[in-house]
Amino acid sequence: MQCPCNPSKKYSDCCQKAHQNINKVSSAAQLMRSRYSAFVLANINYLQKSHHSSTRPNKQEKRTIEKWTKSVNWVKLEVLNATEDTVEFKAFFIVNGTTNVIHENSKFCKENGHWVYFGENI
Repeated sequence: MQCPCNPSKKYSDCCQKAHQNINKVSSAAQLMRSRYSAFVLANINYLQKSHHSSTRPNKQEKRTIEKWTKSVNWVKLEVLNATEDTVEFKAFFIVNGTTNVIHENSKFCKENGHWVYFGENI
């Protein structure tokens, strides 16, 4: 299977490593890519684990995210810019026949020795 974050790579050589062991993630950009792949694959447990504890969705929000991520057709990811702790990206998806995009400049940090998503960098 090709990796959702980068179709030129195999999932087993890319995001699967992060999904199996978050401590293998070595940068904010790599974490962001693995989170995109987790959305595509509806890997909600990884999304929770890779989210900062202070901004992590609660159980109800987790169920809503899981339902939503399974209801859309993910198209592609574009990384526009990455620094040590921020990543600007566009994630394209189709819902009800309409193409939509999430354009975000995300903030990342380390917590418990591994990279986590903190939230949108406003």
